[in-house]
Amino acid sequence: MAGRVVVRAGRREDEGFVVATAERLGAFEVPPWRRGSEIVAGEARTLRHYFEAPDASGAELLVAQSADGERLGFAFLETVTDYFSGSRHGHIGILAVAAAAEGHGAGGALLRAAEEWARARRYARLTLNVFESNRHARAVYEHHGYEPEIVRYVKAIEAKAEGET
Repeated sequence: MAGRVVVRAGRREDEGFVVATAERLGAFEVPPWRRGSEIVAGEARTLRHYFEAPDASGAELLVAQSADGERLGFAFLETVTDYFSGSRHGHIGILAVAAAAEGHGAGGALLRAAEEWARARRYARLTLNVFESNRHARAVYEHHGYEPEIVRYVKAIEAKAEGET
């Protein structure tokens, strides 16, 4: 796997790799009110929807691969609207690297390619979300110049069944 990492547009035949690699997204210490399987199912649902109708969502998929064609990871890119300013910007909806490729530059290559994607669209910002407990991913993002902006607080509430008082 040593060597140059190339990033290219995702293709239909990447679906199996992308969905399988997304299974890694629940492999960290998740908050007690979440399950890793729930995170993976949500990400896989988004990716399958993209592959069913890639042009409908306006999202784009990038795939990192080695010079010899081995797929290493992917980034799912979206255009979103900023809540405060109303301006549109790029958003990395999902980023995952295969376990065997971790630490070999695929994540950094995908982040750089996502930044180029955002620049090409003249976006002033590129955002992403990461679980607070995913310290490894946070360290990678911060190493590449990303900074925390909003901290979301959650309190699990025991909900009563509908009709109960």
